[in-house]
Amino acid sequence: MTEKTKLIAPRLPRGFEDRTPGDIAAVGQMIETIRKVYERYGFDPVETPLLELTETLGKFLPDTDRPNAGVFSLQDDDEQWMSLRYDLTAPLARYFAENFETLPKPYRSYRQGYVFRNEKPGPGRFRQFMQFDADTVGAPGPEADAEMCMMMADVMDALGLAGKYVVRANNRKVLDGVLEAAGVTSDEQKLAVLRAVDKLDKFGQEGVKLLLGAGRKDESGDFTKGADLTDAQAAVVLDYVAGKPPADNEGVTELDAMQTLFDAAGYGPDRIKIDPSVVRGLEYYTGPVFEIELTFKVQNEKGQDVVFGSVGGGGRYDGLVSRFRREPVPATGFSIGVSRLANALKLTGNLGSKEPVGPVVVLVMDKDQTARYQAMVSELRKAGIRAEMFLGSTKNFGKQVAYADKRNAPAVVIEGSQEREQGILQIKDLVAGKQAAEAITDNAEWKAARPGQFEIKREDLVPAIQKLLSEQ
Repeated sequence: MTEKTKLIAPRLPRGFEDRTPGDIAAVGQMIETIRKVYERYGFDPVETPLLELTETLGKFLPDTDRPNAGVFSLQDDDEQWMSLRYDLTAPLARYFAENFETLPKPYRSYRQGYVFRNEKPGPGRFRQFMQFDADTVGAPGPEADAEMCMMMADVMDALGLAGKYVVRANNRKVLDGVLEAAGVTSDEQKLAVLRAVDKLDKFGQEGVKLLLGAGRKDESGDFTKGADLTDAQAAVVLDYVAGKPPADNEGVTELDAMQTLFDAAGYGPDRIKIDPSVVRGLEYYTGPVFEIELTFKVQNEKGQDVVFGSVGGGGRYDGLVSRFRREPVPATGFSIGVSRLANALKLTGNLGSKEPVGPVVVLVMDKDQTARYQAMVSELRKAGIRAEMFLGSTKNFGKQVAYADKRNAPAVVIEGSQEREQGILQIKDLVAGKQAAEAITDNAEWKAARPGQFEIKREDLVPAIQKLLSEQ
């Protein structure tokens, strides 16, 4: 084969994936469940484009001539840089600021769609993935933050995960107060302390203590450098981890107010709890932060039992909209990682994995009768039944039925010359046929039995198929 006619290898770029009808149907059902909860809370949908002006993305804007570090970017005819959205929050901030005069305040919205990260892909880490967000913009009080936590809990319940999750909440202001009280001032040391606190669930207080000091060596011998705090500094942080919050702290007051609302609405600590170990991307948040953690065990790549972990979270980000407007604009929200949550639902049996039911297939037994077959298909479609005429080139009956099987068709409609002369049709129930075939071991017996096949009058096509589908 010459270079000119060399075939292109069909392959995906790394970090992307194709989705099958079964995947799409199952995730679509999950998204519909989440949407109903959001709308029950009074949130409305809004959709922003995949591309934003790169400067809109704010903290994700890289300092390079071609801004492709972290985001996928291109330049338009006006020489303006545009980027595929990195998340759904920055576009919301732009949308709110651009439509400030006409939108209600507070503005309550939800958004669902793909986001893109120009990062190195890995196992379970994609460059394109779906998020489902809800946000309240323009509400400054902890009531809006508490509502987000309660809505997250209700979403988990609606998805069949009751008893398998906990929504954990903390406050950036509390952590800032702890760092200040401990005398931690450098950004590098602050980040090391927060990373140590974030490991509380994983390593316990002793592990956090090591990470606040010189560092920690794990079972394999790998060493993680610590924050290098003095014993006195570490004691302040450890007091906080043990449940002793800093005195006279605005964040503590806000968490207390949120707890009062949880108690009043009947959300106990088994569903929502205040947890000092919740850190999340703290450079982004200005107040309460929260995350949904699934508490059931799964096995990691080493065969060890581990908690499934976080499937979403968020917090208060009062500074983001203010990038576009002079006045302060408070905002709070959360984001669900759709793919990760779908994986969790598969593991718990709460996500349908069956292929969607395909169309009824009208077989083409005689090419010169396609108009008759097309009429049958049209009758079924007008009755609201998924249907198609076989459009392949083969005349072979078995191959046409095999095609219908691959389409997950519930039935095929057969009209040969003999049926046409008698004014009848043969209906082959593929679901019943598969079940009956399992009990028949002899091929000749199977052919003679023709399991799942029955005869109807031509004029009874629609009611017969409707009855068959209802029984299936």
